[in-house]
Amino acid sequence: MVRDSVGIIFGETGTLDFKFLISESTAVRRSEYVKAWHETDGWVLAQVLSITRSSDAYSLKEAKTGRRKNKIDEKTGNKNNEPGDERIVAEATVIGTRDSSGLLQSPRIPFSPGDPIYKADNELIRSVLGLSGNDMYIGLLDGTDIPVQLSVNSLVQKHCSILAKTGSGKSYTASVLLEELLDRQIPLLIIDPHSEYASLKDPASLKSGDFKKYNVAPKGYSSQVTVYTPANKTLNPAADEVFRLNGVNLSAKELTAIFPDSYTSTHMGILYEAIQKLKAEMETYTLDDIIFEVGNDKSKARWNVISLLEDIRETGILSTHPTSIEELVQKGRTSVIDFKGVPPALQNMIVARLCSSLFESRKMKRIPPGMLVVEEAHNFAPERGFSKTASSEILRTIASEGRKFGLGLMVISQRPARIDKNVLSQCGTQIIMKVTNSNDLKSISKGLEGVNSYVEDELIRLPPGTAMLVSNDIERPILVDVRVRKSRHGGESVNVLKGARLKPTISTPPPSEKSSESPPPRRKPSRPPKTKESGLFNKLFGTK
Repeated sequence: MVRDSVGIIFGETGTLDFKFLISESTAVRRSEYVKAWHETDGWVLAQVLSITRSSDAYSLKEAKTGRRKNKIDEKTGNKNNEPGDERIVAEATVIGTRDSSGLLQSPRIPFSPGDPIYKADNELIRSVLGLSGNDMYIGLLDGTDIPVQLSVNSLVQKHCSILAKTGSGKSYTASVLLEELLDRQIPLLIIDPHSEYASLKDPASLKSGDFKKYNVAPKGYSSQVTVYTPANKTLNPAADEVFRLNGVNLSAKELTAIFPDSYTSTHMGILYEAIQKLKAEMETYTLDDIIFEVGNDKSKARWNVISLLEDIRETGILSTHPTSIEELVQKGRTSVIDFKGVPPALQNMIVARLCSSLFESRKMKRIPPGMLVVEEAHNFAPERGFSKTASSEILRTIASEGRKFGLGLMVISQRPARIDKNVLSQCGTQIIMKVTNSNDLKSISKGLEGVNSYVEDELIRLPPGTAMLVSNDIERPILVDVRVRKSRHGGESVNVLKGARLKPTISTPPPSEKSSESPPPRRKPSRPPKTKESGLFNKLFGTK
């Protein structure tokens, strides 16, 4: 072997791949970057795809008998294999080299058998892979100390997706990106179904990660992050503000978006007719006016519609003093819409109206350029055939047209197969962590550029904290050791053992101990009681 080399090219070679004999077992590892000198292109970068070890000294026959062809060292008594009986062979794929104009080129002449292979130096790796960004520091190139940085403009304008199975760190990785965007004063609007992103306010504990390794320090963003609740502060006391939608001059389309599937065209027709009458008679109208007008309809089905509208009114989400999009989206500010305590049917209505207002406001340049972050995106933009939601259409529009108006989209999901493919395919940056579901792997392979069978094999084996990065700015998928968060992580799994030790609850007193005061008399119902059909929506909203 040539000095400092880790192997020698042998056998049949090509311009896109080659095999080399490894000098010793620990000289190089799978996925590591190596380089070879090419007679016309100079130093060429390659990556090790696989390593195999074989030996003629231990055949199937010896394996069955437990014997092995070995020589005994007379001085030490140790068993030594026959010289050259064990071979360690690596298969490498060629990435290429940069020409004088900075373009990536692959060799046009095969590599020469007998040429030595060396470990690639950091400068060559950075140059060839295109790791030249200097904006967003997200971690280290796996197995190296090379920082991986992304361009803010590329991430925001060309959208981003973060995909992983549950517990693989997708929300943690998303928060790392959000911290970088916060540091650069990028406006963010976060759809948060599970109350995970309020933790951006608090700095992380020094014990929560290796800050020295990644050269970062704990930091909180309380002055930049505001948490809004569409429910109320009783259900979500950690929220800073209450979020409300505009309840004036509602359209039939906005209300029917959350009608249960059991509601028929008759119910929707009653609502449409009532709103048309109000539009003709009044300049402004509210939900109370709609309920009154529906009550004037002669059909018995009006009671089901009234029941649904009253349930919406009871949630308090509609107001004559709504939360403005200008308040939510400001330079250097992050607004988190925390859906804790909000039923799924209502969540979709809120996301649909909020995103529509966001898109239209950005088109009219009433708000600064920024990014919309959608956690659990498969619930709000599901693939056709899985389900239908009111928010799907507007999220498809933002994915396809948002970049023209400076509105970026980040979708985060644990079920890639269930996200609308039109949304996923528009993401120029994909961050993929461990995925094992076969349907999700197929979906990733079909919908994302640069993903092949080798990448699929890697995704199944990725350890927590390691992500595969696919970006238009980087020449090929790379593995990134995601840096520690500066802020506190809010998406930890619940410790079941600790949670099992609950405080004793106060039991309800027996009838004899209850207050002797008689309850107030019930009001006589002015309309028929709610039917089983109308009760479906009550169950969705958790009302009685």
